[in-house]
Amino acid sequence: MEWRLFADLAETAGGQRVDVDVPADATVGDALDALLADRPALRERVLDDAGDVHHHVNVLLNGENVREAAGLDTRLESGDELAMFPPVSGG
Repeated sequence: MEWRLFADLAETAGGQRVDVDVPADATVGDALDALLADRPALRERVLDDAGDVHHHVNVLLNGENVREAAGLDTRLESGDELAMFPPVSGG
């Protein structure tokens, strides 16, 4: 499974794309755990003190925020695309 990371998350991870190994019946949470195990520098940037995804970090599955579905319990299927965005502001 491949994660696409953006902005400072990509800088922290050392690249915009990170491949992780997850089982066939994995959830978004499993893929996130694999990402953080592979790139531990992301942990503090992505998770709060309780171990939950910071409210300002967006986790997307196929372009949709997982908070609008089953959250990290959302099941993955072959060909799914995962992405993570930090807060975005502009001017």
